[in-house]
Amino acid sequence: MTNQSNNSVKKTVLVTGAAGFIGFHLAKKLLSEGHSVIGLDNINDYYDINLKYARLLELGIEKNEAETYNNLCNSKTHNSFSFIKMNIEDREALPILFKNQDIHIVCNLAAQAGVRYSIENPEAYVDSNVTGFLNILECCRHHNIKHLVYASSSSVYGLNKKIPFSTDDNVDNPISLYAATKKSNELMAHTYSHLFKIPTTGLRFFTVYGPWGRPDMALFLFTDAISKNKPIKVFNNGQMERDFTYVDDIVEGVTRIINKETAERIQSNKFYKIYNIGNNNSVKLLDFIKEIEINMGKEAEKLMLPMQPGDVERTWANVDDLIKDYDYRPNTSIKNGVKNFVQWYNKYYNS
Repeated sequence: MTNQSNNSVKKTVLVTGAAGFIGFHLAKKLLSEGHSVIGLDNINDYYDINLKYARLLELGIEKNEAETYNNLCNSKTHNSFSFIKMNIEDREALPILFKNQDIHIVCNLAAQAGVRYSIENPEAYVDSNVTGFLNILECCRHHNIKHLVYASSSSVYGLNKKIPFSTDDNVDNPISLYAATKKSNELMAHTYSHLFKIPTTGLRFFTVYGPWGRPDMALFLFTDAISKNKPIKVFNNGQMERDFTYVDDIVEGVTRIINKETAERIQSNKFYKIYNIGNNNSVKLLDFIKEIEINMGKEAEKLMLPMQPGDVERTWANVDDLIKDYDYRPNTSIKNGVKNFVQWYNKYYNS
């Protein structure tokens, strides 16, 4: 995606989930545009914490610093990036952070991720995605935050059969607790926008992939297995399609939303907005795997398995509203995106 010219006022942005996949890339992008970023993450062990520390190191924060600077009076700053280790559900600490820092924009990407894991450990999803999000909303309410941007998910569409998925579609039938918590976020944001006139923008992410990606996602799992000459698990016998969206395209879209002033929305009393953010295309899973095989230089051994609980056959984002309002135009092909990931994977794990 071609970068927009950025004449916006420099801001202080709180990015929660800053050691996570999308949060890390967003922090890098915002810093490159001259914004100040306060990164917050609890660095939980849902997946390899060393990958999270490695992302923070790319932002200038050493592992020992990330562990040490976990209180509000002693955060670590490097080139306009500050990091604090904290849970967003901490009802005592988070409000103090908002009180002590002059935060303009909040981008809440902190969440317990993963559809399948929500079946095994539902409490973690309620703690982070519901209680934590309520805490974020309360802090935005009491500390004059200009705009709350937050992560929702394509999972809210459940078993929706209408393709492509539109924000006008009914999303009252989630099929995983993860999806239910994300739908809850949208409802909670609507309430706070209505009652307290807080501009909120929810983004339904569609299968984000790219360098530094999560180890529980398909691209990582497939690449890792092929690298180690292990079979890959292909669910629904390969009859799956996803709107795979490259992380740089996602982050460019999120940044455009952060940079655009909300005065027009406030004047028109449109405090609450929901957008799909995806690649505006649906790719067959087997075609996606083929690109990985090409870049790995070998064919995968495929274990064809039935559909997993909580999963859906096909996703495809209608992003017309995001194009209209923010000139969002993702343009990274699967060919280039997978190539970039495999190059990163080989460098990170095999160098």
